[in-house]
Amino acid sequence: MLRVGNKAACLACRNLVSTNMGVRFRVPLQKLHPLSRAIHHRYSGNTNPQRPPHRTAARYFTSMSRLPMRPPKPPSGSGGRGHQQQQRNFWVASLAARLLRLRYILLGSAVGGGYTAKKTYDEWKEMLPDFSEYNWVIPDFVWELSEQIDLDKLAKALPEIEEIAKLLPDFDKIGENFTFLKSLLSSETSGDPPLKATDSSTAAAHEVSDKQYKKSSDKERIDLLQEELLRTQLKYQRMLERLEKENKELRKVVLQKDDKGIHQRKVKKSLIDLYSEVLDILSDYDANYNTQDHLPRVVVVGDQSAGKTSVLEMIAQARIFPRGSGEMMTRSPVKVTLSEGPHHVAMFKDSGREFDLSKEEDLAALRHEIELRMRKSVKAGQTVSCETISLSVKGPGIQRMVLVDLPGVISTVTSGMAADTKETIFSISKAYMQNPNAIILCIQDGSVDAERSIVTDLVSQMDPQGKRTIFVLTKVDLAEKNLASPNRIQQIVEGKLFPMKALGYFAVVTGKGSSGESIDSIKDYEEEFFQNSRLLKDGMLKAHQVTTKNLSLAVSDCFWKMVRESVEQQADVFKASRFNLETEWKNNYPRLRELDRNELFEKAKNEILDEVISLSQVTPQHWEAMLQKKLWERVSTHVIENIYLPAAQTMDSGTFNTTVDIKLKQWTDKQLPHKALEVAWETLQEEFARFMAEYKGKDQDDIFDKLKEAVKDESIKRHKWNERAMDSLRVIQHNALEDRSITDKPQWDAAIQFMEETLQSRLKDTESVIRDMVGPGWRQRWLNWMNRTPDQHIRNETKNELERLLKLHDEHTAYLANDEVTTVRKNLEGRGVEVDPVLIKDTWHQLYRRHFLQKALSHCNLCKRGFYYYQRHFVDSELECNDVVLFWRIQRMLVITANTLRQQLTNTEVRRLEKNVKEVLDDFGEDMEKKTHLITGRRVQLAEDLKKVREIQEKLEAFIEALHKEK
Repeated sequence: MLRVGNKAACLACRNLVSTNMGVRFRVPLQKLHPLSRAIHHRYSGNTNPQRPPHRTAARYFTSMSRLPMRPPKPPSGSGGRGHQQQQRNFWVASLAARLLRLRYILLGSAVGGGYTAKKTYDEWKEMLPDFSEYNWVIPDFVWELSEQIDLDKLAKALPEIEEIAKLLPDFDKIGENFTFLKSLLSSETSGDPPLKATDSSTAAAHEVSDKQYKKSSDKERIDLLQEELLRTQLKYQRMLERLEKENKELRKVVLQKDDKGIHQRKVKKSLIDLYSEVLDILSDYDANYNTQDHLPRVVVVGDQSAGKTSVLEMIAQARIFPRGSGEMMTRSPVKVTLSEGPHHVAMFKDSGREFDLSKEEDLAALRHEIELRMRKSVKAGQTVSCETISLSVKGPGIQRMVLVDLPGVISTVTSGMAADTKETIFSISKAYMQNPNAIILCIQDGSVDAERSIVTDLVSQMDPQGKRTIFVLTKVDLAEKNLASPNRIQQIVEGKLFPMKALGYFAVVTGKGSSGESIDSIKDYEEEFFQNSRLLKDGMLKAHQVTTKNLSLAVSDCFWKMVRESVEQQADVFKASRFNLETEWKNNYPRLRELDRNELFEKAKNEILDEVISLSQVTPQHWEAMLQKKLWERVSTHVIENIYLPAAQTMDSGTFNTTVDIKLKQWTDKQLPHKALEVAWETLQEEFARFMAEYKGKDQDDIFDKLKEAVKDESIKRHKWNERAMDSLRVIQHNALEDRSITDKPQWDAAIQFMEETLQSRLKDTESVIRDMVGPGWRQRWLNWMNRTPDQHIRNETKNELERLLKLHDEHTAYLANDEVTTVRKNLEGRGVEVDPVLIKDTWHQLYRRHFLQKALSHCNLCKRGFYYYQRHFVDSELECNDVVLFWRIQRMLVITANTLRQQLTNTEVRRLEKNVKEVLDDFGEDMEKKTHLITGRRVQLAEDLKKVREIQEKLEAFIEALHKEK
């Protein structure tokens, strides 16, 4: 190609920009057409005159660069110019043909790929089911996901044919540029002097380009075009795969949610459910504190058998209440929360079971459950109850509201009813209607005389202006048949017959009187009746005043209007109450946590269980020492009085041992095992009480004392010792008492010490009894100014006389003979003391006991060196120590029994006691009345109030926020 001089401008670029050749300026390269920039770089000369021209032209590897132009041959006169012009014309024609062929290939492949992709997407879209009717099934987060992945946006994002054409080069402009280039080249060959100049470097570059052009083949170009077509097809294929994957994920989510229960389909609670929760909490709060909140409810009141329950069932669209002919069926208030849903179901507040109201068996089960709950809530001797039963009903087309069905008002108490039934129903109705924001739905039976109505007077008292009362006349079909003057019905629904005022008046028909009628048949009958009724035809009733459907719409509108007007005011009331309670807590209990009754019970429960577990940490030595000590305290009197003393009265050792063996056998068979188990059980109780007392001393809250004492008493009451342990214990004790062999001197010394301590203790007790009998001695009388009573004086004289008898007969038996009693009495009478023989014997018993114990202690001292004679069986010895052997047998029995009881305590009874304590705590935890009785005080009550008020306030705030969002 020809190159212009250093100062010459690119004519092609100038002509593309402007046709005014008189204006001389240099156009920036950035403002040129892309094709023009490519040509500009190839044809513009070097602006630096000192720099040699380039040997090779700069080339862009585009579709243009693959079609290099052939350099012309060196000119040789005019003939050479003609040949050069022909070559240039051929090059332009060849370039245009190839570009047109490439355009058709690219355009066809792009259009075909886009059409195929859009057609595939439309097929997939048509395969999807219509989920518009199941929008309620999909949780909110799925809709948020669908907003991010919008199928419509993706469909719109698919390129259309026009957009694909825009992505291709502008072939018309390229054609215009080549036409201009052809004319420019023609003008250069015809007579432009500057273009005659040739450059050897340009010629060389065109020779190289000509060689590259010859090397390129049609096969390579076809391969490049096929690769570009494949890339385009892969791009749209990936887009279709992504759409297909998203479609599967959405269908999977929908199916998973549809397989779950109805109660799990809704992620967020509805507005009416939030409001119903607030009313449930307030119902418990009002019942506990004898207060009444002012949140709106629809209170359904009416005379008994006026059709009150039937109206509520028509609004709920299901026969959900038990029915009876003339019998009182509604025995307690029933709060029914109505809301719209895809399935017709009902559920109690405290139960997870759903009743499918489209199935008759579920309806029957629901009616039975309501009847059972009503009867359970009624206390003995009563007919009605003020305890509220909470029920929620959802279904398609049901208006959202909260209704409370109250027991029907009666005029006479019949047989079988409590005497105060009438007054109780009146008080319950007034309690609900005196709420200034409650909507009163007054039900009047249209088939009876209006003058017999009781409820209208009651409603007039509670709402004299009628600002929140809606009057409903039921059984209009019977009224139209029975009344001679239909104008009376018109007067009722216009509010002219009763002095009661109301917001609106409605006339409804709730069936033909059959309990087996369905809601749909009742609706059909109601619509058919009003269509053919004279009341509508003659204009006595307006269309918006009839049917339960219009009634439910009007009641729902009135209910939500009242809610919006009053709920924020009620929230402010509870907010102020919360502030007052929190201030009282900070002032009275600044360092204590706000624990309510349930939390305090859990804390006390943990402490009690820790105390029970501490029993397992008692050492075996401690158990055995306590058991041995307590068992001897329990049986020592029997051993001394019934075994040792009778046996000691015998004259020889053989008789002593025989008497001891017989009495020990009888004692072991009848009394000893029982006494041992009683001692073990008492020891366990004392240890349990001791641990609780020690724990209390650390950092115990006095508020738990009553609860812990009740748990301890109830656990001990429930605990029963294993009866089989008594039989095994009897055998062990019998074997221990039969053993008489003392093996070593330490055992002998231990037996003597045990005997000596026992006798000294008994002697001390006996002397104390004698002192009490005879009164103070001469020293106490002189020093402490004490005197003897007449009885003590008589006993003292008797004691002195009997002591003289003992001095004379040191080996006297344990009992006085009758002649000895007479002698003592006569001697006392001689000194002027009248005494009864019984008193003489009683005094002798104590004196002889002291005498015997003193002699036994003296004998015990002699036996300390008698182990040698014992080993020789007291042969050739006057010393007899059989009483020491007896006390050794008793001591060994105590040790073995204590060890056996300790094993049973640690292995069995402590664990059983721990189990009993847990069961008692669990029972107390489920009994709210028990907890209320055992955990009391202002601190507990204040924490309970704070918890309830905070919960109510939070629920109200959540409801208000949802209410504002719905607006």
